[in-house]
Amino acid sequence: MNGPGPKHAVVHGPAEAGQRSAAFVSSLPDRRPIPGRPDLPAMLADDGPAPSSSAGRAIDDIDLARASEYALLAALLARAPDADFLARLARVRGDASPLGLAHAALADAAAAAEAADVEREYFDLFVGVGRGELLPYASYYLTGFLNERPLARLREDLHALGIARAEGQCEPEDHAAILCEIMAGFADGRLAAPAEAQQRMFERHLAPWIGRFFADLEGAGAARFYRKVGALGRVFTEIETQGFALPA
Repeated sequence: MNGPGPKHAVVHGPAEAGQRSAAFVSSLPDRRPIPGRPDLPAMLADDGPAPSSSAGRAIDDIDLARASEYALLAALLARAPDADFLARLARVRGDASPLGLAHAALADAAAAAEAADVEREYFDLFVGVGRGELLPYASYYLTGFLNERPLARLREDLHALGIARAEGQCEPEDHAAILCEIMAGFADGRLAAPAEAQQRMFERHLAPWIGRFFADLEGAGAARFYRKVGALGRVFTEIETQGFALPA
């Protein structure tokens, strides 16, 4: 490669969660919208034609499933789900695997939740008066401060891949929702990148901290519905860690 290609704009704003859809990587081409809810992942959508990557290759079922998990986590970390989103989540079915049990628990929590209560819970966890109970940023988890060297390293890697934050967006790129959406784009092939990019992104910018974040979310004092989101994220992170450790 002679240099990065056209830039992809990362757009994200948890603070405006009630006013906008969760579309964090705006240039993912041909992402199939779900009628009425373009931010919902494919696992909650009706079946459609198998997508292909931006390079034209078919994406296998494992990567599609991974992309759906990442997209779901990104949407839930970016804003509180509304009543429609909760109703869709309540229809998710699990199985006896650890991930399937986490899906089932999340579905049960969604079925029992009221949208207004979850919105307040999200505010208490991630926004708060002054700050929320949790700060879902790589820099904070790795250094104890915001906007530190982990964010600078992430921006260097994103720049090399042609991914940049959209002008006017104030959230730093090391927010957990942005990182999950980027990983979704890598997994389903809609973010053009070298084959090794997603493993490098995960190992450098998610693995060192995001499992701890999900465990903290699972145990947060303000968490009720989001306790199940934390459990899902923790289990999925463990699966991803094991998967990337396997020989190529």
